[in-house]
Amino acid sequence: QVQLVESGGGLVQAGGSLRLSCAASERTFNNYAMGWFRQGPGKEREFVAAFRWRGGSTYYADSVKGRFTISRDNAKNTVYLQMNSLKPEDTAVYFCAADRVVVTTASAYWGQGTQVTVSS
Repeated sequence: QVQLVESGGGLVQAGGSLRLSCAASERTFNNYAMGWFRQGPGKEREFVAAFRWRGGSTYYADSVKGRFTISRDNAKNTVYLQMNSLKPEDTAVYFCAADRVVVTTASAYWGQGTQVTVSS
């Protein structure tokens, strides 16, 4: 069973930083592509950043390039999202996702989400 547990959200002022964590089982971490999505108020869920399958290269949404960094700790089976230079438009519930080969908004496995609020 694939289980994903996010943590690290909160309230931060514009220009600040937060780091989100997504803990997974070892089997999930080693055999699935993993990534981050977000859903802002009144908006559809959108892609943020991800690793390709088997910890390959990373890729990002244009809106977060240069500000967000996805990384992984193999010893802890955890994927992180470091968010710097946060903007009010980054306010959203952030979700961790896992899937075979590539994560998309239609992926099968999701965490419960963690709220990120950026005040102006």
